[in-house]
Amino acid sequence: MRCCKKYKKGGNVSLKMGKHKSRSGGLTAAGRRKYNKATGSKLKAPVTESNPKGKRAARRKSFCARMSGNKGPLYKMVTNRKTGKKVKKPTRKLLALRNWRCRNYS
Repeated sequence: MRCCKKYKKGGNVSLKMGKHKSRSGGLTAAGRRKYNKATGSKLKAPVTESNPKGKRAARRKSFCARMSGNKGPLYKMVTNRKTGKKVKKPTRKLLALRNWRCRNYS
């Protein structure tokens, strides 16, 4: 007899751009639902209001500290299809920091 549900560990969940991933950084509600169901985690929506209070403010501050400390570039160089010139495109890291309204990233 099994007592507990076994979940896959980590990010083996396939999330599609548009339906599960937001173009402005992070996951959509459907993406969070799919990830939570597949892994047994409890992802919440981002804190996007300008002046949150209490636990939501602490959660945003914690996210911004963790995410801004991660290694990786804020921009990547991409070739523009029309002109053929290289242009800077923000990475998903920068988009998420902007979406959460972290300081110095707006």
